[in-house]
Amino acid sequence: MSLPAYSEDVIETPPAAAPKVAEVLALPKAKGRGGAQLVAALRHVAGAILPPAVTLLVILLLWQGLSGSEPGGLPAPATIWLESKELIFNPFFDRGGVDKGLFWHALTSLQRVAIGFGFSAVVGVALGVLVGSSRFAHSALDPIFQVLRTVPPLAWLPISLAALHEANPSALFVIFITAIWPIVINTAVGVRNIPQDYRNVGRVLRLSPPEYFLTILLPAATPYIFTGLRIGVGMSWLAIVASEMLLGGVGVGFFIWDQYNASRISDIVVALVWVGLVGYGLDRLVTLAGRIVSRGASAS
Repeated sequence: MSLPAYSEDVIETPPAAAPKVAEVLALPKAKGRGGAQLVAALRHVAGAILPPAVTLLVILLLWQGLSGSEPGGLPAPATIWLESKELIFNPFFDRGGVDKGLFWHALTSLQRVAIGFGFSAVVGVALGVLVGSSRFAHSALDPIFQVLRTVPPLAWLPISLAALHEANPSALFVIFITAIWPIVINTAVGVRNIPQDYRNVGRVLRLSPPEYFLTILLPAATPYIFTGLRIGVGMSWLAIVASEMLLGGVGVGFFIWDQYNASRISDIVVALVWVGLVGYGLDRLVTLAGRIVSRGASAS
C-alpha cells in the first residue's frame, strides 16, 4: 500500500522555527542562575534581620517576665504598649506649644544637631589638617585639645549660657564643642599617616595647596576623617538630648524630662527608642557619605 501523495511533502518539509541547541541549553542555566541569586539575596536579608529580631524578642520576653506588678517601677512591654499606643502610632500630632508628637521633637533636635555638627565638621577638619601637617601646630595645640576633649558636654552648658544668654545658641555651642574633638584628632592622625611618597609626588608635580588637598590629602585621609565624623555625630546627638533636658522648649531631651516630671515612664521608653533609631540613622548617613566621598576621591 502506497503512502498518500501529500506525505512526501510533510516528511521533507523542515520545521519552520526550530530553536537552536545553544539557546535551549542556555535557557535553564539562565533561570538557574537567577534563582540562585534570589536565594542568596533572601539568605543575606534573613541573616541580617533574623538574629537581631530573635534577640529583641528574647529581651522583650525576659523583660515582660521579670517586670513586677507594683506601680512606680519600670513598666512591662505590654504596659508600655497599652499606655503609649497613641504616641507610637501618631507621632505627628501638634496641639500647639510643647504638646507635640515625637516626630516634631526629634525634628527640632535634628535641626540643632545639623547646625552645630556642621560647624564642628568644617572647623574640625580644618584644624585637623593644620595639626597633622605642621609639627609646630601639633606641639602647640594637641595638648590643649587632649585636655578640652575630656570635659563632659553638660559642663560646657553653664559657660555657654553665661556667654550667650540664650538657650538655643547655648545648645548649638554645646553640640559644637562636644563633636569637634574626635573630628580634629582623627583628621590629624589621617594627615600624619599619609605616605611620604605621596607627599614627594605632590612636591614634584608642584601642586598648589587646593590641588594637593583634593588629589592627595583627601583621598588618603578620608577614612580617618569620616571615622571622626561618625564619632562626632553620635556625640552631637548625645549632647543635644542632654542639653534639652536642662534648657527646655521643644526637643527630644525636653520631652523625656517633661514626661519624667509627669511620671509617664512608658512615654519615656518610647522616646528612648526614637533616640536610638535617629542616632543609628545619623550614623548610617555619615557612613554612606564617607563611601561616596571615598569612591569619588579614588576615582579622581
